[in-house]
Amino acid sequence: MPNSPTVQLASELVGRVSITPDDAGCQALIAKRLAVAGFSCEWLNKNGVTNLWAVRGSGKPLICFAGHTDVVPPGPQELWKTSPFTPTIQDGMFYGRGIADMKGGVAAFVVALEQFVRSYPDHAGTLAVLLTSDEEGDAVDGTAHVVEVLEARHQTIDFCVIGEPSSKDVLGDTLKNGRRGSLNGELTIHGVQGHIAYPHGAENPIHAVVPFLAELLAVDWDGGKMNIYFPPTSFQCANIHAGTGATNMIPGVLTLQFNFRFSTESSVASLRKQVESLLVKHRIRYTLHWNLSGEPFLTTPGPLIEQVGAAVQEITGVTPRLACDGGTSDGRFIARICPQLLELGVRNATIHQANECVMVEDLNKLTLIYEKAVEHLLSISHNCLDFNKGQNHA
Repeated sequence: MPNSPTVQLASELVGRVSITPDDAGCQALIAKRLAVAGFSCEWLNKNGVTNLWAVRGSGKPLICFAGHTDVVPPGPQELWKTSPFTPTIQDGMFYGRGIADMKGGVAAFVVALEQFVRSYPDHAGTLAVLLTSDEEGDAVDGTAHVVEVLEARHQTIDFCVIGEPSSKDVLGDTLKNGRRGSLNGELTIHGVQGHIAYPHGAENPIHAVVPFLAELLAVDWDGGKMNIYFPPTSFQCANIHAGTGATNMIPGVLTLQFNFRFSTESSVASLRKQVESLLVKHRIRYTLHWNLSGEPFLTTPGPLIEQVGAAVQEITGVTPRLACDGGTSDGRFIARICPQLLELGVRNATIHQANECVMVEDLNKLTLIYEKAVEHLLSISHNCLDFNKGQNHA
């Protein structure tokens, strides 16, 4: 169905050049459609970032679909076989920047909600949509800001589905029920500059960092603990720099940038303590600045995973697996006010690449999965909801 409602909306979204943090009118388009479907739309914009919070209904459970309308730059045009912001369908594939990450998912859950409320106009509970244009950028004034506003109102979310591209080989094969935390460090090692022929009068920070790094790389960061959901905590150096380029000079300063992707078996405090203890052990003079991008979050098996998984099986025949790998997502912010959240979307094989694409069939199936998931979640929460008549008899 190349001309399905989901494909049509996805085409309108992909055609807008919404390179982060510019929304390019995507959310206004969506808000107009949601308003027709009976949603109350509120703008929570901040510092040039567009944020939409849309709500329909009242009471529990509050089921939220979350996502972002911003995309990464397309990169060199010559690497694309189609124009990145011209939605193109060829041989059953939909090409365009952001179609996988994540305008396809956004289009699917917007259409799913439209279809659901047409079938069940008097549904129980509350439906919500949270959109931002700041996910691919600094992620400071987007979902994080919306969550702060909702926290101040004492607003919580019962179930949240984020439309990030979670699938690996086929649609629905993976549900992301958590993400690792991300902790950045910028380390400056202070030495003493000098002539390379007179090392006794200098202190080489490169020599100081080598044994420190060797021991750092050998650390078992999770203390031997296993986690069935998360891969082990990892440490990676991102950049290291010292010297002026002169071959006869011992540098006086070395800078090292590094990152931890950590599971729930580790904490920010434990990681910092281990690094700083090794610096003291090796008698290194240093300055260290830490920056936490996000804490890890985890949704253990419960109603959300069970009902979304059932919807996936019903529409695709696939039994999804749970995974917490990959980078960070806005789920790290939403988890503060939502005990159960997961990510479900199209295949992620081409995200952030030239010729980003998804299967047209997957967009239409994903819409059905989202719609069915809402039915399941409201059915278990409100047995009085009559899905044959679409009436709430509460």
